[in-house]
Amino acid sequence: MKKKYSILLLATLSIVTFIALIPTISAKSSNLSDSQFELKPLPYAYDALEPYIDKETMMLHHDKHEKAYLDNLNKAISKYPELYKIGIEGMLKDLNSVPEDIRETVKNNAGGVYNHEFFWSIMSPEQNQTPAGDLLKAINKDFQSFDNFKAKFKEAALGRFGSGWAFLVKDKDGKLSIISTANQDSPISQGLTPILGIDVWEHAYYLKYQNRRGDYIDNWWNVVNWKQAENNYSDKK
Repeated sequence: MKKKYSILLLATLSIVTFIALIPTISAKSSNLSDSQFELKPLPYAYDALEPYIDKETMMLHHDKHEKAYLDNLNKAISKYPELYKIGIEGMLKDLNSVPEDIRETVKNNAGGVYNHEFFWSIMSPEQNQTPAGDLLKAINKDFQSFDNFKAKFKEAALGRFGSGWAFLVKDKDGKLSIISTANQDSPISQGLTPILGIDVWEHAYYLKYQNRRGDYIDNWWNVVNWKQAENNYSDKK
């Protein structure tokens, strides 16, 4: 009789334990399916790119400007939580998959988040790097020389009227080219792979360089992360 009672008690406790776990399991599943995008920290200290890019600019650029894009993006897609599963890159690569009523907002703000995360990654505290390997060979092939590439890249960055970006990109055939995009438009929305890019919105340089965009571009080469650019070219994560 005691044995029978013990078995019954164990079975009852197991059922109670399982029932108690159900809300926890459900909550975790729910959070995984529609959790908001979060601001990623910089991959280095705010002052790591000095003297070429100052600490105050990096703090405002990351903590305020990128954060605003992120908040606006989360707000826009809050009524379409399934978009969280697609991800920022997925939405930008196929903007037609985004509901029309929020498509422009997603394009602008997802582009702002993606472009800035790319921008942080393409700069490094290991300053004065130089390009090498397959990327340098491709630059010399498609632009005749590295110096010629730099001149054309600066021309694109200076020539962007108002706010935007200059990018070195690779097409599906592996050919390199330089493009300039307005606002937060991203190369991946055009089916292109960004290799490196510079932000020429005024908030990226105005505290230090004021209206001297050309000086900002010239100094930016000192903090370009050419190792990451090579990985981008080679499609290494």
